[in-house]
Amino acid sequence: MLRALDRLEEILIASLIAVATLIIFVAVAHRYSLGLIADVVGFARANDIAWLSAASRSAYFGLRSVNLVWAQELCIILFVWMAKFGAAYGVRTGIHVGIDVLINKMPARRRNVFILFGLLSGALFTGIIGSLGANFVFHMAQTSAISPDLEVPMWIVYLAIPLGSYLMCFRFLQVALAFFRTGELPHHDHGHVDGVDEDTAASAIVRSPLTPKEV
Repeated sequence: MLRALDRLEEILIASLIAVATLIIFVAVAHRYSLGLIADVVGFARANDIAWLSAASRSAYFGLRSVNLVWAQELCIILFVWMAKFGAAYGVRTGIHVGIDVLINKMPARRRNVFILFGLLSGALFTGIIGSLGANFVFHMAQTSAISPDLEVPMWIVYLAIPLGSYLMCFRFLQVALAFFRTGELPHHDHGHVDGVDEDTAASAIVRSPLTPKEV
């Protein structure tokens, strides 16, 4: 069950990133294409090239009929959802930044107490945010508020707050329980690349032309 939740979390985050990236690319390409075709229209008129002027004008108005006003709003919504679920993923994998210099210098027993206190405090905070967010979404659903461009009910947009916060709360509790049992915290190696073992990575560094050679 937990493995399925982990996989679903990863797929959701990756999908949100992919969709947002694709929409941004299409919107930017659409905008610059309109500018390029407008320049072609001006060039054709200045040089009295009738066929090019007619073709470029037709392409311009055809491309202009494609309405992408909603793209920016959708991307903002997607990134908000990605951030909420990405925060929960960060708790599970240990990628959140933390200042633990003083805690690591404490005796093991006291260090464990402080770490558990921090994890449980995170669970309490995100649980409160999730509950407040759920209450807000419930009342928002009773209204007719919609987003300006997509005209999506706003309660759906704000649903990311309780869902993401409750998932983050669950991850804090999950990490706290695992730490209580094993004394280990999730750790993320920023130098690790999935699918590449350490020996392969070391060989690649040695063969790299940027690696200084011994004389």
